[in-house]
Amino acid sequence: MIKILVVDDHAVVRAGVHYFLANMPDMQIAGEAGTAQEAIRLIRSNDYDIVLLDIAMPDKSGVEVLKQIKREKPALPVLILSMHPENRYAVQILRSGASGYVQKEALATELVNAIHTIMRGHKYISPTVADLLTADPASTESEKPLHELLSAREYQIFYKLGKGEGVTKIADELCLSVKTVSTYRSRVLEKMNMTSNADIIYYAIKQNLVD
Repeated sequence: MIKILVVDDHAVVRAGVHYFLANMPDMQIAGEAGTAQEAIRLIRSNDYDIVLLDIAMPDKSGVEVLKQIKREKPALPVLILSMHPENRYAVQILRSGASGYVQKEALATELVNAIHTIMRGHKYISPTVADLLTADPASTESEKPLHELLSAREYQIFYKLGKGEGVTKIADELCLSVKTVSTYRSRVLEKMNMTSNADIIYYAIKQNLVD
């Protein structure tokens, strides 16, 4: 029996994973967590065969959680679940130690296939990710849109700034300090070679990243 820990801050997503895997005779949802802190606590006190981890958690980014899991239990495989397309984060995530990357909108059969693949000791790599991994780094880096250079948390801040939200409001929504959000904002501006929120808003609208 494959014991699975599902880590996602949205209850509806956790319920969806339950629904997808309910009829799999060799799989069991052995634990659920809605925050990174709760996930680490469960991992320390229980034995799981695999972790299904959302890339964007409210208290820590999925990348940070992944790295902590790998420090605590290096052999525990982690399958990333994300609403973002593979070309945004998959390569970075796999190189950070994840065993696979599946979009949340994927069919249940892909999720099951990914879990079985990882349980056989392999990484789950879709054809799209395989192409990204074998692409020439120099050419792909130069062709990347600027926002794809951002980490998961940086993109989260960038997206909210792009919608015109202020630093204080973002801090309240993400349960972060204003200083922390300001630091992320500075990183976003530096990475994207911009100087103001207006630059971010203009770019986000031009790239059709905000409504």
